[in-house]
Amino acid sequence: MPYRETEDLPQSVREHLPQHAQEIYLAAFNNAWQQHERDPDIEAIVHRIAWAAVKRSYRKEGDVWVPIER
Repeated sequence: MPYRETEDLPQSVREHLPQHAQEIYLAAFNNAWQQHERDPDIEAIVHRIAWAAVKRSYRKEGDVWVPIER
């Protein structure tokens, strides 16, 4: 089910990603949900898509997610 706000995201996302990355995750997840709503494995697919969107703008250094400098 799509998320309304970042506070609704899974705890593992909220605890590890900075606020901007959470917003990216939320937008990507909700968009992917609409595109894959008929897929039987929707939950896993849209979480993978959301993480891929975050990884386009952030990278993990140790235990911390940091913006990718362009």
